[in-house]
Amino acid sequence: MTDAHNYAKDNREQFKADYLELLRIPSVSTDPAFAEDVRRAADWIADKMRSFGMDAELVEMPEGRHPTVLGTWNGAGDDAKTVLVYCHYDVQPALKSDGWETEPFEPTEINGQIFARGATDSKVHVIAQMKAVESLIKTDSCPVNIKLAFEGEEESGGETLHAAAKAYPEKFKADIAVISDGVIRSPQQPAIVYGLRGICTMELWLQGPIRDLHSGHFGGTVHNPAQAIAEIIAKLHNDDGSVAVTGFYDDVAPVETAEREVLMASEPSLNEEWQQVAGAPQQWGEPDFILHERIGARPTLEINGISGGYTGDGFKTVLPQQAFAKISCRLVPNQDPVKIAKVVQDYIHSIAPPTVTVEFRHTDAQAPAVLLDRHSPALQSTYTAYTKGWGVEPVFERAGGSVPITYAMMDVADDVTIMGFSYKGGRAHGQNENIYLDMFYKGIDTAIYFLQEIGSA
Repeated sequence: MTDAHNYAKDNREQFKADYLELLRIPSVSTDPAFAEDVRRAADWIADKMRSFGMDAELVEMPEGRHPTVLGTWNGAGDDAKTVLVYCHYDVQPALKSDGWETEPFEPTEINGQIFARGATDSKVHVIAQMKAVESLIKTDSCPVNIKLAFEGEEESGGETLHAAAKAYPEKFKADIAVISDGVIRSPQQPAIVYGLRGICTMELWLQGPIRDLHSGHFGGTVHNPAQAIAEIIAKLHNDDGSVAVTGFYDDVAPVETAEREVLMASEPSLNEEWQQVAGAPQQWGEPDFILHERIGARPTLEINGISGGYTGDGFKTVLPQQAFAKISCRLVPNQDPVKIAKVVQDYIHSIAPPTVTVEFRHTDAQAPAVLLDRHSPALQSTYTAYTKGWGVEPVFERAGGSVPITYAMMDVADDVTIMGFSYKGGRAHGQNENIYLDMFYKGIDTAIYFLQEIGSA
């Protein structure tokens, strides 16, 4: 009988066809108009799991939300390890009129790249992980028991999977959990993310006059809320890019020398990637820290949106009644999201002028940072799997983003690793989202190697 890697190679065309079929299902979880499509994607995935020998069910909690597809296979026996693999099959909205060059839900292959919504975030992970398991089961060579938990709400909050993991811990319990999401350094350079920043968010609202006012009649006597919010925001950072909020850095632990050397080793390629993907005139931020530290090991305060007054076509000479800004803080280990949200709000209250009133809304999006052990069995097996699957040793990195599901996985598994097969240039959430087919195939091989490594440990 052929081995799992040869099975995957022999079935590449079918695996690709299944990948394209799932991409055609517009599983947009954020828009109720696509609820039936999300359900259709869940049913499609469950049927595929059953086709190669897994048991599959749709876990719906709370009722009425998009389901998590849970596939299980216990054929390796009671003495074998159990590996839980997490991915998400829901996607962000997309219309061709948004600026796409192709139809977002009709996958198009151009020069070895697949363009479609979900191609990189995150259906490449769903299909690659599922096909890796299929390859092992169909060749009678799977050395571990498997649980595949594919979420349908990652893009819209993730309440279902969090609630289900708490309500049914035995369903999700595993020795090792794999969060298969996110990106690697480039199509040619895999990376292992061992650190994720936490997050807290808030909306700052300033109220000025009781209604919009004529700027000629009241200008110079009313503090314009749009101006006031700009003045407040300008005081949130120092000239060197550091955050000016009192107490913001109190609990930040410095990066140890050995870890900094690991980050320094990949600094040249990270700078090159930054220039290609960000494309800003030059870098900005705390000058005493390397780019890698600023991205993953230092906390930030960002203004994600700001609005006030008339912004439509033409001109409307008013003093607006109110203005608002959306603020997020990316946090590092030891920082408490609740504490940081409070010090930011206290600081803004302290600098706000008495000519406006301050209100904070939507302050409940909070998650702490995660720092995984680079030397754990799961991460070392990930290192070996990438090396074999990509033919290149991976680099270790702290990522700047947040993956709140990590904490749910840490609750149900003894060891956790993160395994991504897409890349930053894949334009996740944006127009013309894409993935190289070669990365899809390498992802399948890498996932097979990982399960084999865990089984032989």
